[in-house]
Amino acid sequence: MAEIKPKITKSHRTKKPLIKIEMISHGTLSVVDIQKSRRFYEEVLGFEVIQHAPVGLLIRLGSEHVYVVIEDGQKSPMRLVDHNGLDLESNEAVNEAHATLLSLKEEYGLGRIHKPQEQHGAYSFYFQDMDGNWWEILAGRGHGYTFAYDDPNRDMTQRDDIDPERMDHSFDDEFVGELVAKRDRAAKD
Repeated sequence: MAEIKPKITKSHRTKKPLIKIEMISHGTLSVVDIQKSRRFYEEVLGFEVIQHAPVGLLIRLGSEHVYVVIEDGQKSPMRLVDHNGLDLESNEAVNEAHATLLSLKEEYGLGRIHKPQEQHGAYSFYFQDMDGNWWEILAGRGHGYTFAYDDPNRDMTQRDDIDPERMDHSFDDEFVGELVAKRDRAAKD
């Protein structure tokens, strides 16, 4: 596998994109057994579920974004880095979810369940469902990651004052505070 070198990107934003997309509407999850997966989605995660095809479900919760769940009889090749985020209201709720999943691991055939910890500006943990799909449960800020679009200090695009080798995650409030202070000091000089 090729080594990944951190970098700051340049924007290619345009007022007239070549394709006029209205929204990101859905993603896809693979499952081995649609009935077992539906039980997990409804009983454990509380998703709204409808069946739209003999081997397909639609799942959602809290937004218009939907996952299409397709039974293909094989475990998902999803990597942890490709996970799906599930927001909870507090660190305590994350700890409770972790304990619940540990207690249900055998019953629902869950895979790995990581320990909760502070990471990338959130308190969270990752777990793998019975189908091999990865999920992150985190203490969210409300409305997922949309807060980052409201704060221009969180966008690292074209910043030449940041060493990408030492850059932290812009969801980390302390890191963003350090960047703002650094920029303000440079503006005074």
